[in-house]
Amino acid sequence: QVQLIESGGGLVQTGGSLRLSCTASGRTIVTYSTAWFRQAPGKDREFVATINWAGSTTIYADSVKGRFTISRDNAKNTVYLQMNSLKHEDTALYYCATSLYGMGSRVSTYNYWGQGTQVTVSS
Repeated sequence: QVQLIESGGGLVQTGGSLRLSCTASGRTIVTYSTAWFRQAPGKDREFVATINWAGSTTIYADSVKGRFTISRDNAKNTVYLQMNSLKHEDTALYYCATSLYGMGSRVSTYNYWGQGTQVTVSS
């Protein structure tokens, strides 16, 4: 079993920055990709970004392209999400998830999920 633990969320003003971390523990396995999703109250879970194991391929949602950067440090079993120029509409619970076999924007692609970290952007 793979456990994913997110950290780095918090309260920030519009235009500010945060860096989220997702650290894997437990059974150490090589996974195909790791992604960030987010969910605001009353809304569906939304894809944010994903990165493959090698770090050579990344995909972003249009809403965050140019503002967010996903990266990884496999030696630390950690994936990061650097969020700049934050907007009020970025407020959500942010989840990381990892896939054993694929990569993409669908929730169903991912096998393991963390509990989430809250990001609140005040306007």
